Amino acid sequence: MRLDRPRIAPLAEAELGPDHRAMLGDRFRSGNILNIFRTLIKAPKAFKAFMWWGGYILSDHNELPPRERELVILRTGYNWKSGYEWAQHVRIGKDCGLTDDEIARIKLGPDADGWTAIESAMLRATDELTKDSFISDATWADLAELSEKQKMDLVMTVGQYTQVSMMLNSFGVQLDDDLVLDPDLKA
Repeated sequence: MRLDRPRIAPLAEAELGPDHRAMLGDRFRSGNILNIFRTLIKAPKAFKAFMWWGGYILSDHNELPPRERELVILRTGYNWKSGYEWAQHVRIGKDCGLTDDEIARIKLGPDADGWTAIESAMLRATDELTKDSFISDATWADLAELSEKQKMDLVMTVGQYTQVSMMLNSFGVQLDDDLVLDPDLKA
């Protein structure tokens, strides 16, 4: 985590009015509202657009299989040192089939032992995008088993989670009570 307190405080429960609750929708009627959403909803129009686009990235319309999508998201969050992003998506990644060993290995990157050729290529593409905003010809060739749409979704997923990481880091969104900060992502 880059900051130990928020620069933009999330809305407290008492501050969530009917308009906020309508924007949050049914998804949060009975459950805990995450700090990311309590923060982003302070910019309502941006929040609505963010939820629509983020919904695409996390939906079945994104043609990356969920496990591989989470591999890319976790590597993106790790590269941007986003403790919040990492902590949230470790849980989601496990739900999508990533093991504890694989999650630990994501930190080591595309050249760590144990990745398949396509997993390594996807991690390398993520590293190139988060370093230079470009996938090299060699890595693009290594992604050959992905469809054109899957390659597009890979780039869009890294782009979305680059933006999310930048917001979380810069706004100082703190971990939700049920999350644990990875020691490798402490300031």
